[in-house]
Amino acid sequence: MTDNRNLILAVILSVAVVFGWQYFVAGPQLEQTRQITQTQQQLDAGSTAAANANSAAPGAAPAQPPVGALLTRDAALATSPRVAIDTPSVTGSINLKGGRLDDLHLDGFRETVEPNSPTIILLSPSNGPDGFFGEFGWVAPAGVVAPGPDTLWTAPADAKLTVETPVTLSFDNGAGLTFTRTISVDREFMFTVKDEVANATGAPVTMSPYGRVTRLGEPHVAGYYILHEGPLGVLGEKGLQEFTYKNLREDGPSSFQGITAGWLGITDKYWAAAVVPRGAKTFDAKFSHVGGATPLYQTDFQSAPITVEPGSTATAEGLLFAGAKQVSVIQNYQTSLNIDRFDLLIDWGMFYFFTKPLFYLMDYFFRLFGNFGVAILLVTVVVKAVFFPLANKSYKSMSAMKKVQPEMAALRERFADDKVKQQQELMALYKKEKINPLAGCWPVLIQIPVFFSLYKVIFVTIEMRHAPFFGWIRDLSAPDPTTLFNLFGLIPWTPPHMLMIGIWPLIMGVTMWVQMRLNPAPADPAQQVIFNWMPVIFTFMLGTFPAGLVIYWAWNNTLSIAQQWVIMRRQGVDVNLLGNIMSTFKKKPKDGGDKTTVPTKAKS
Repeated sequence: MTDNRNLILAVILSVAVVFGWQYFVAGPQLEQTRQITQTQQQLDAGSTAAANANSAAPGAAPAQPPVGALLTRDAALATSPRVAIDTPSVTGSINLKGGRLDDLHLDGFRETVEPNSPTIILLSPSNGPDGFFGEFGWVAPAGVVAPGPDTLWTAPADAKLTVETPVTLSFDNGAGLTFTRTISVDREFMFTVKDEVANATGAPVTMSPYGRVTRLGEPHVAGYYILHEGPLGVLGEKGLQEFTYKNLREDGPSSFQGITAGWLGITDKYWAAAVVPRGAKTFDAKFSHVGGATPLYQTDFQSAPITVEPGSTATAEGLLFAGAKQVSVIQNYQTSLNIDRFDLLIDWGMFYFFTKPLFYLMDYFFRLFGNFGVAILLVTVVVKAVFFPLANKSYKSMSAMKKVQPEMAALRERFADDKVKQQQELMALYKKEKINPLAGCWPVLIQIPVFFSLYKVIFVTIEMRHAPFFGWIRDLSAPDPTTLFNLFGLIPWTPPHMLMIGIWPLIMGVTMWVQMRLNPAPADPAQQVIFNWMPVIFTFMLGTFPAGLVIYWAWNNTLSIAQQWVIMRRQGVDVNLLGNIMSTFKKKPKDGGDKTTVPTKAKS
């Protein structure tokens, strides 16, 4: 029947979308495992110095890859004097060797959903595993000694960086220049670094401020098509610039000159470190890579030169964001600190104009009810309400089509040998009864942008990370942890990834199957196969998706069943849902019938 063909067409379109996501989502997970192994092998093997390391840094102060075997993180921290950092959001220390920020824990976030699991480590020293740090300084001309990565700064004996107490470091180059670095931090994740240089020589000195974020070793990335992980930045009129580690490794560095405003850094899925020039008229930006056993990736800026006259002091200021990419925190920094498009640190995607409002709506419901799972259910109701007029019109058209099924069947039988004439008569019937034969596609097609945007929100935003629902769902951003193939935990066996078909994917599959039974099964055998197996295929495909997305789909199916049933009944259509369900389990007679011949007794 035409309405069934339309339904199947809509489902096939959805399958194409989901298969595309499966291609870009599930497939890269295998690659991610390979990358983790490769990176770990590199770290275990140690590293050698990169001969061309200077090319990765601004001016004359390059970051240096470590020489020899890497130390453990604790051992690396112990190799240099440090000043403690202690705030409500982060703890760690400032490395007095180089005056850099290279030790930072995000105390509000843990590695797993278990409350006693380790806190997230964001920044680490360069001579340990997963080196990752932020640094500011001066690029000086030849013959002028400026503090660099090996400079040992001095700090007061009782120094400790807190929200209330900044830390001031100092360095005297012994030739008339005194450098002072004041580091302060807010209650979240923003550090302010103020560099001053006092010139006690008899001649002017010209230097350029710089800032950089450096990562040693290529981290494992999820490899998802819809998510950027790696170097990025907003560079004035050039807008958002994104580079993968592979881009920099294979294509070489990228430089941008004369930038008037912006920021740059390196982002992971949920965490990021970024530097923001302050007060400079213009700056140059660079994204670069240095090869070696432990590769180095760097984003840096160098501001316009500053001339320090004899007897005077020059000042440069920069910001370092190092923390979790919480939407409210990022948005507040963009507004309060006037950081150009800082919200793009979160990968909202090209449909941000829909994705961001969807997140804010979910966040609103979360603040009301304290549960993001409930928020997803309520957002689904709102979306259904918004699209109700279109869905209502679609279901009415489908109802009208069901009413004329006898006439359609008669036309097909009458013009069975003339397909062209058959289609002409069917189109005339549609026009007469004001039926849109494609109406059945709209309810499913409407879901596609909503599904994609919701997937983006659940997958990208840190607010969804480790967000519980009810019962066994402790993380809406992760797949349902249960699976049918070990009887939901009764059998002590962990099935392969693709067999993790949990309770919520099964609920989703059942609701999809019931929704498809609102219409009788198509007569065409090929269509029947698609009609019957589509819920099974979707169940397996969505079983590995975030639980929040599966819950949305199951709830949306349930609402669609109720909505379609009510509308079709109001249009006078007999919705024999139970009969359609029962017919699925009836044994179909073989083609040609089941005829038997009873022999007759021969006459004598």
